[in-house]
Amino acid sequence: MQLFVNDLTVMDFSYLCPQRGIVGESWIVDIVLDGALNEQSMVLDFGKVKKQIKAIIDDSVDHKLLVPTEHEYTAVKHNHDDTSQWVDFARPEGRSIHLYCPADAFAFIEAETITMQAVIDYLRAVIKRELPQNVEGLQLSLRTEQIDGFYYHYTHGLKKHDGNCQRIAHGHRSKITIALDNIRQPVLEKLWSNQWQDIYLGSRDDVVSVPELNRSEAAKQLTREATHVGYSYVAEQGLFELIVPKAENYLLETDSTVECIAEYLAQQIHQRHPKQKVMVRAFEGVGKGAIAYA
Repeated sequence: MQLFVNDLTVMDFSYLCPQRGIVGESWIVDIVLDGALNEQSMVLDFGKVKKQIKAIIDDSVDHKLLVPTEHEYTAVKHNHDDTSQWVDFARPEGRSIHLYCPADAFAFIEAETITMQAVIDYLRAVIKRELPQNVEGLQLSLRTEQIDGFYYHYTHGLKKHDGNCQRIAHGHRSKITIALDNIRQPVLEKLWSNQWQDIYLGSRDDVVSVPELNRSEAAKQLTREATHVGYSYVAEQGLFELIVPKAENYLLETDSTVECIAEYLAQQIHQRHPKQKVMVRAFEGVGKGAIAYA
């Protein structure tokens, strides 16, 4: 007997990519369980699937940075008490990425690159340990949202958030719609999607001089003020620090909540189209976001 649940959850996360850098992503999870019927004449109660398995997936990947441990660019080092970790991703030509964060901010994937299959294998191993004995098989599938327009991949951190959004390097694959005088503007949508493709959206309040950060020895060799920007903040979960290439960074004067992003885009577009009513619908991953007018 098989039990299926489509749209079990959406994983919003970022991952390290040798070519693209730090990439924000949103993947939808579908699941199929194989097994014999239990004493309730069920493979597993839907409530447990939606609550227990979703919680495992969220704890394992959601709002984390996925690190490909087998890639030659990757180096991981624990601090003396094992509560925080340095992650160095030594991309060449001034494009390296460096983090110092609490251990829970990362998911370490034993693969050379982060792919859907690599993440499926990682999640299957974690979930199967928690399933009852009558559940003999587990199928996971991951997919992206079908978007009839333009979108961008962004990474950010929300230091004021009291949940996992405070992690400095988590992200989203996000749709954007823009209208002038209630008429949709695909040209503007494409313009901003291109400008923010694979971007880190940082807040000016969190910018710190690169030499002031807790850099590993590798980071000291690979990062300079001319090529990189540094961020640091203390949130409820601990100290978060990140160094990213300036070419892959976009600085905001505000926080990087989706509300602030939508407002920023509306104001920027209004400056170029002052005689028209601007509407921006900015998504944060799948099926949620903010609307701003100017």
